[in-house]
Amino acid sequence: MTENTRIVIDPQICHGSPCVRGLRYPVTMILELLASGMSHAEILADYADLEEDDIRACLQYAARLSDVKSLARTIP
Repeated sequence: MTENTRIVIDPQICHGSPCVRGLRYPVTMILELLASGMSHAEILADYADLEEDDIRACLQYAARLSDVKSLARTIP
């Protein structure tokens, strides 16, 4: 997979949640829309500033997260 430059993590945008191109559309929201059964075309019609590549980037981001083997946890 290539580097995903469409997904931005910035503490100043949506409290640091991964978002699409800094547009304040959290990756989670796009994934939830897809999971609810919305098609790419329906999402793009409802959110005019999103692009097809943004939806693919969200799916790619989720695929990479699902491949994580373990999470490091800091215990105070």
